[in-house]
Amino acid sequence: MTLKATVIADADFVISKLDRRLFGTFVEHMGRCVYGGIYEPGHPTADANGFRQDVMALTRELGPTIVRYPGGNFLSGYDWEDGVGPKENRPIKLDLAWHSTETNEFGTNEFMVWCKEAGVQPMFAVNLGTRGPDEARHFLEYCNHPGGTYYSDLRISHGFTEPHNIKFWCLGNEMDGPWQTCAKTAHEYGRIAQETGKVMKWVDPSIELTACGSSQRLMPTYGKWEYEVLDTCFDQVDYISLHHYMRNDGNDIKEFFAEIEALDYFITEVAAIADAVAASRRSTKRIMLSLDEWNVWYKAHTPDDLKKPGWPKAPPLLEEIYNFEDALVVGGALIVMINHADRLKAGCLAQLVNVIGPIMTETGGPAWRQTIFHPIADCTRLGHGEVLRLKVDTTTFETKSQGDIPHLLTAAVRDPQTGHVAIYALNRSTEDAMELDIDLRGMGAGLALVAATELHHADLKIVNTKDNEVIKPVPNGSATVKGSRLTAQLKPQSWNVFAIETQQ
Repeated sequence: MTLKATVIADADFVISKLDRRLFGTFVEHMGRCVYGGIYEPGHPTADANGFRQDVMALTRELGPTIVRYPGGNFLSGYDWEDGVGPKENRPIKLDLAWHSTETNEFGTNEFMVWCKEAGVQPMFAVNLGTRGPDEARHFLEYCNHPGGTYYSDLRISHGFTEPHNIKFWCLGNEMDGPWQTCAKTAHEYGRIAQETGKVMKWVDPSIELTACGSSQRLMPTYGKWEYEVLDTCFDQVDYISLHHYMRNDGNDIKEFFAEIEALDYFITEVAAIADAVAASRRSTKRIMLSLDEWNVWYKAHTPDDLKKPGWPKAPPLLEEIYNFEDALVVGGALIVMINHADRLKAGCLAQLVNVIGPIMTETGGPAWRQTIFHPIADCTRLGHGEVLRLKVDTTTFETKSQGDIPHLLTAAVRDPQTGHVAIYALNRSTEDAMELDIDLRGMGAGLALVAATELHHADLKIVNTKDNEVIKPVPNGSATVKGSRLTAQLKPQSWNVFAIETQQ
């Protein structure tokens, strides 16, 4: 059986300009993300700063736009002062979040140098677990003030004359979670976020601040947490965060695909709660959303995956080995995120390397692309411009958790400056191919198909290894553009990307 799907994409019907910060990632002091991941002095590819150049090359290929640092659960017990200044003077401490020993060899300034080399924007976070507003304002002063004060001059004495000018800051991490060091109630967190945001914007009014939302949609305080937190710190913050990890515990691909719908609902619900807080104030201000942790994560989830005995240094933690179906779900999540571009302005795939990452390394050895690498790279490479509001006609399939959901998930991004159009399409049928027919209206004359690729394999469980990256995009020879119509055959369980040029 062949399924049929039709789509109308009109250049005049726009959801929003796409904020490129949607395509971010996350580097936490956890496991081998930093040590043995982005940073490994002595590695055959390491530069003078200790940055692995094989990981750097893959990071540039992946194309993240913004990177969140330094945590994560690690953040809630982190003293930022430990990670600056001469390395020989930095203290070695116990990290309670991941039951590890933190050497602090890598810290704020090393990360900023890495960001510049990687060509990414930093997203920093302040500790509101064991610390508070005073430490946060000092950290901001250290990073962003030009000079002439204690903390800015301290940065200068550490060899960084120019301020880092970090503009995007998170006020803590998952403060609703009982696993968090010094977790808080919504009232407690709302107040500390309010005061921290106030003094940070006094130091640097140009920054943007994110308040912690629920650490997951299934938290018992979900909804109530968002409302009370925002009702308290509404005037001080610009974003509220969402964290969403997709699971396949029942080994049921249909239910796994339904996890994408749960993300869709999550985004819609949090935006509505934020608007309810605004409405209670008769305010025109709109709190935007930051999905600053998201990914597939369910296999590396045992107690041993989370903590190793004996307080080791950079032990392997949460080293999820991604298979092909994981890549499909990541692609579907990206489509949902793109289609919420009016409210979702930032996103951070957790994490970049080794720890539930699209990049995997061997300490002292090679680095390679996991299966989920490719949908992300497709979006970062081609996703520029405005997200179009599509009219989609597709068949559906039944799921236990989300009812009937569509076989086709799709998004289109058009750059009005160049006329380039990127179309992303996920066929969620595991059995049937799909005939896709897209009417590209108002795109200009002379439409031309520049590239058409697919990610497909008959085995949903197949993985990439350091010796064989079997899952990678290949050309889709069925795709054609005639006049204003794109047609293509989508294989069952496939991720598809189409790049189109237009003449203005």
